[in-house]
Amino acid sequence: MLLRLAYLTATNIFAALRLLPMSDGAKDVEILALRHEITVLERQLGSDRVKFTPQDRAFLAALLAPLPRQVLHRLRLLVQPDTVLRWHRDLMKRRHARTCRPKRPGRPPTVRSIRALILRLVRENPSWGYRRVHGELTTLGIKIAASTVWEILTAEGIDPAPDRAATTWADFLHSQAEALLACDFIETITPTGERQYILAVIDHITRRVRILGTTAHPTAAWVTQAARNLVIDLADAEATVGYLIRDRDAKYPTLFDEILSATGIQVVLTGVRIPRMNAITERWVQTCRHELLDRTLIWNEDHLRRALRQFELHYNTHRPHQAMDQAAPLRTVPEPLTTDQVSRLKVRRKDRLGGVIHEYQYAA
Repeated sequence: MLLRLAYLTATNIFAALRLLPMSDGAKDVEILALRHEITVLERQLGSDRVKFTPQDRAFLAALLAPLPRQVLHRLRLLVQPDTVLRWHRDLMKRRHARTCRPKRPGRPPTVRSIRALILRLVRENPSWGYRRVHGELTTLGIKIAASTVWEILTAEGIDPAPDRAATTWADFLHSQAEALLACDFIETITPTGERQYILAVIDHITRRVRILGTTAHPTAAWVTQAARNLVIDLADAEATVGYLIRDRDAKYPTLFDEILSATGIQVVLTGVRIPRMNAITERWVQTCRHELLDRTLIWNEDHLRRALRQFELHYNTHRPHQAMDQAAPLRTVPEPLTTDQVSRLKVRRKDRLGGVIHEYQYAA
């Protein structure tokens, strides 16, 4: 017993000598740390392993980490000094994450008025896909991503691409687009069974459509006169055209090609049963049928001519085109609306052909 007492006395003397270079603040920190460790041990009496809760780790890390490393190594703790320092690093990481975390992660939500307008466009135009809706919004000066339109329609349980199974076409002739025209005949039938023929020409670079005429009897004289009208229209517009693409339809007389050749326009014939060689015209024919002819009951030639005149005006001056960044052939994309204008959307609808075609404009 005396030997044990002598050992404890000598040990505490050396411990007292170790405390001499420590400051009062370091001693206070050690006392607080030791007291907290005693509390932890008392809380876990009978346990084989000491377990520190996240609150215990945070308290000890905040208390001991400011001490110099050499002082920290001299303290009598239940854990290693490196463990305390690791606790402190984890504590700082969580604090930094809380302070630097944005108030609202991700992109800001779409303005409620824009969401309502998108749903209105789809409701009033059931055949429009999300790309067509995005184009109409661009026409109104509303800057929004096409993917956002997709997400809004999907969230509402609306098919964002009702025409996604439609036929697609090959790549366009980009290198010659500025000098290319293409033409084709379209057929439609009146309720009386009379067959009407429509001759239309489209510009590859501007997508401008020129409907040369309609007739129930496309004779050689009628087609030849349509070619002369086309040459005069191109001259008035000062358009530079080098080629015209057409199919091998027997309705085109030899004089049709000769009139165009006399003005420097070379006629290029497509292959037999290869509509992809005249893809842009075929795509316009599909659009004309889908948006006009299939939705309108054509009574006679005069009625057809008036309807085509309205559709041509709509197509050239308003309808957005994906290939032209949602511009129209005779209309550029307007400047985006300001934040104040977007928050107070006032959009009015203009009907053509008794509501068959809808156009939307921003009401200032």
